[in-house]
Amino acid sequence: MAWTEPQFTRERVNAAGKALIAPQLRSDVPDWKAFNAYMSAVPIVNNWRSSHSYPLNTFQVTLRAYARKIDPNCIVAQRTKRLSSIEAKLRRHNTMKLSQMQDLGGCRAIVKSVKGVRDLQAVYKASGIKHELASLDDYISTPKQSGYRGVHLVYRYVSDKQKKIYNGLKIEIQLRSQYQHAWATAVETVGMFVQQALKSSLGEPEWLKFFSLMGTAIANRERTAPVPNTPTNHSELLEELRHYASALSVKSKLTAFSSALKTLGTGQPGLELAHFYLLELDPAANELSVTGFRAQELMEAADKYAEAEKRVAEKPGTDAVLVSVDSLNALERAYPNYFADTGVFLQLMDQTLSAAPKRINIPTKPSFPLASS
Repeated sequence: MAWTEPQFTRERVNAAGKALIAPQLRSDVPDWKAFNAYMSAVPIVNNWRSSHSYPLNTFQVTLRAYARKIDPNCIVAQRTKRLSSIEAKLRRHNTMKLSQMQDLGGCRAIVKSVKGVRDLQAVYKASGIKHELASLDDYISTPKQSGYRGVHLVYRYVSDKQKKIYNGLKIEIQLRSQYQHAWATAVETVGMFVQQALKSSLGEPEWLKFFSLMGTAIANRERTAPVPNTPTNHSELLEELRHYASALSVKSKLTAFSSALKTLGTGQPGLELAHFYLLELDPAANELSVTGFRAQELMEAADKYAEAEKRVAEKPGTDAVLVSVDSLNALERAYPNYFADTGVFLQLMDQTLSAAPKRINIPTKPSFPLASS
């Protein structure tokens, strides 16, 4: 397989990052100099981002091996960061340099329980891998204000033999329980369909408050630390949750998102043999397109991803992402937000509000039909 290698210095990469978010691009008066700089920057950013594919694959292989020993039914997935997300992050952190962004390449393991997350975290700590641990964020012990929980490990790729050209590139590893993943999925799904950056704690205060409350409800269920500034009294928590769930019509809206979405492309011959999947979501049209690529078609997949991102830029509200999972069955389980699949989250909410918690069975097969082959 041909892997993309960095073609530009970090200085040019950082300059390209600045060009992506030039203030003139948001002016009502067209600034052609800024626009041309943006267009010149995109190929540089795309090369830098794609250069993370090799180290990302290396970390993903290790993560899958570790996670399967903890939970044979785990889900492991990888993705490179979307161009729109890169731009948004650079705008939020205006002193950040693109070459220092730690999650351009990311992989994630979803295991059954918090214990599984802790066991997997311990495996990494004891592994003695040659790559350098750059940071560790434990959002289970210290949840984010938004309600987000999970463990993030950021490593710098290190090789003293082959592929030294990738040395220093950062890869983020996320470890989540199934319930933590269900929460994050619901946040992203609602954010996509109501056109608000809830994932980045931007949007209607009512939605943000609802998800912080549900973060604590799920944390209580998993017997971990509550979300800051949420009720510690169970009755008060339920009272507030009921208020926001009703005021926002959460159940009916999430159900409507899922039932209206049409999945296109799942009849593509050989899709179940793909290694990479390009997902294109148009919430306004209630359509999700799925395109598969074999492992040896990575360069073609990257080109198609770049084309999809151009379409996304021209049609606000749409989204595209290139991901990799080990099977088509795992695709919806790893990225349920693109399928508007919030079933597990709704069960968690219903059980919380009815005060009748019980183990939720996570589906292992996709909700969409597969082509016969």
